[in-house]
Amino acid sequence: MAEGAKTIEVNILGRSYRVACEDGERDALMQAVAYLDGKMGEIKKSGKVNGTDRIAVMAALNIAHEFLSTKLGSGFDIGQAKRRIESIEAKLDEAIARQDKLF
Repeated sequence: MAEGAKTIEVNILGRSYRVACEDGERDALMQAVAYLDGKMGEIKKSGKVNGTDRIAVMAALNIAHEFLSTKLGSGFDIGQAKRRIESIEAKLDEAIARQDKLF
């Protein structure tokens, strides 16, 4: 366990888990627990998936899908913006390199 980490108890879908957590990360962890518990609760309530393991896997897939297709506001695609920034940085680096050759 990392230095400064403490073990705290969290509840997800009615089951108790002990999790190591850094001092300053407790609020973020509790938000993650609440989000996961909510997602798993929705899946359980739908009645289409049985068993805690299967519910956990389906929740993980849903959360991964949400993460990978994250968009802000009216369709702002973070991944596309990062790729565009990287392209602009490459062009700037190339232009600066040509300028260095002049001096």
